[in-house]
Amino acid sequence: MGFRLSKIYTRQGDSGETGLGDGRRVPKDHPRIEAIGEVDTLNSQLGLLLAGLAEQAVQHPALHEIIEVLAPCQHRLFDLGGELAMPTYQALNASEIERLEAAIDRWNEELGPLENFILPGGSQLVAQAHVCRSLARGAERRCQQLNAIEPLQGVGLAYINRLSDLLFVAARLIGRRQGIAEILWQPAAKPAS
Repeated sequence: MGFRLSKIYTRQGDSGETGLGDGRRVPKDHPRIEAIGEVDTLNSQLGLLLAGLAEQAVQHPALHEIIEVLAPCQHRLFDLGGELAMPTYQALNASEIERLEAAIDRWNEELGPLENFILPGGSQLVAQAHVCRSLARGAERRCQQLNAIEPLQGVGLAYINRLSDLLFVAARLIGRRQGIAEILWQPAAKPAS
C-alpha cells in the first residue's frame, strides 16, 4: 500500500461522514464504521496488554511466549480494519486462524480443563487480557451486524472469533505463569425458604 497520510486532518468528516477505501462516503455511525471502530479499540487495548506483558516478562520470562503469539495479532487486526475499510481488499488468510488454534491447543494442554467459571481478575494483566477478550466479542458482534447487511468476504469473522478464544486462554495462562490463582465465580447464596 503506497498511500500514506501526510496531513492528519482533512475537514471532510466534519459533516458526520467519512470516506472508505473504495471512495464511498458513509455516515460515521454506519455499521462498517462501527465495526472498524471496535476493531481499532480492541487493537489499542491489545497494545496496552502487550506493553504490560513486556514489563512483567522481566520478572516472569515465561510471558515472552504469550507476547510472541499476541504481537502479530495487532498487525492482523490492522489488516482486518483494512478489509473493513476497503471491501474488496483481502489481507487475512486461513493460516492465521490455524496459528491461533495451534496456540490455543498448546496453551490448553498446559492449563488443563476449566472446571468452574472464572472472573476477570487476579492481576492487572489477567484483567487486561479479559478486557481484550470482551472487546474482541464486541468487535465480532459489530462485524456480524455489518455482515447481515453487507456480506463480508474472507476469513475476518472467523479470525476475530478465534482471537477472542485465544485471549480467554491467554488470560488464564498469564495468571498461571505469574503464579496467581484464578478467581472462581461464587454463585449467590440461595434464599432461605
